[in-house]
Amino acid sequence: MTRVHDMGGRFGDGPIDPEAEGAPVFAEEWHARALAVTLAAGFLGQWNIDVSRHARERLSPKDYARFSYYEKWISGLADLLVEKGVLSLDDLRGGGEERAHPLTEKVLKAEAVSAALAKGGPADRPSNVAVLYSVGQDVITNRPAANRLVDGGHTRLPIYASGAKGRILRLHGTHVLPDANAHGLGEAPEPLYAVAFPASELWINPEHPKDEVVLDLWQSYLVPA
Repeated sequence: MTRVHDMGGRFGDGPIDPEAEGAPVFAEEWHARALAVTLAAGFLGQWNIDVSRHARERLSPKDYARFSYYEKWISGLADLLVEKGVLSLDDLRGGGEERAHPLTEKVLKAEAVSAALAKGGPADRPSNVAVLYSVGQDVITNRPAANRLVDGGHTRLPIYASGAKGRILRLHGTHVLPDANAHGLGEAPEPLYAVAFPASELWINPEHPKDEVVLDLWQSYLVPA
């Protein structure tokens, strides 16, 4: 399935234009606010990071193509707030009734922000899933690059690497599987590997054929070569 957000390696989008050294972190003041409110809403505990990512991926193709980066963030957040019953459409429009919110006690206080961000949200978890691959072993990614648990669901295997042959560089341990975690199917932790792919395996005419692309991929994305 073609996913509008899965743009890696796609032709026709023009060159990447990195920001100049010393440029401000946020091009506009509201970008910082969009990031802040998204993180603060996440601390309410009504969804996880994979659900949040999938909310942005589920924006209509027309909106996804025309929205800027932080417009995607704030639009995905608005959808989640309504879907999870945190706010109503009237609330978002400024017409909701004034009342004490049941999630008030979970609000991230200003004095706790630094510690919360420093702590982060580690995704490594213990798992009973056996490690199948070893460093140096050749593997092939699933084709098509799709969620095997939910049709059209979230996955971290990019389309440009679908069906590609690479080699295991290292095992990162066992981590939450986004394909399950984004859809209320539990964390389902499994082995996560760094996999190296030759540029010639991914691109028809690579500018530098000897270059490699390294992707972090879950075990269920891979089969033996």
